[in-house]
Amino acid sequence: QLQASGGGLVQAGGSLRLTCAASGRAFSSYFMGWFRQAPGKEREFVAAINWSDGSAYYADSAKGQFTLSRDNAKNTVYLQMNSLKPEDTAVYSCAAGRGSYYYRPNVYGYWGQGTQVTVSS
Repeated sequence: QLQASGGGLVQAGGSLRLTCAASGRAFSSYFMGWFRQAPGKEREFVAAINWSDGSAYYADSAKGQFTLSRDNAKNTVYLQMNSLKPEDTAVYSCAAGRGSYYYRPNVYGYWGQGTQVTVSS
């Protein structure tokens, strides 16, 4: 199971840290990804991290603004989001999957519930 948390309401320019806690199985050979979906828009890849070696990958929209990290001991992945903008408003979901196409939602077989991030202007 994956449990996402950390969303909330923040002013533009502020920061939030999202947490994805994994339990129930080992995800050491998986990618852990974050996706977001704004009202009326398709689900969008944000970032992914290779659990085994910590390699992180970001959507162009997230580069330089968001940072992924993991804590193996806690089976937890963190998405640090800085300099938030109103266009970052969305429901953010974490997921676990395998394969090379970490930016595609369909390679993720495990999904946590979303956490709402709202950025006010």
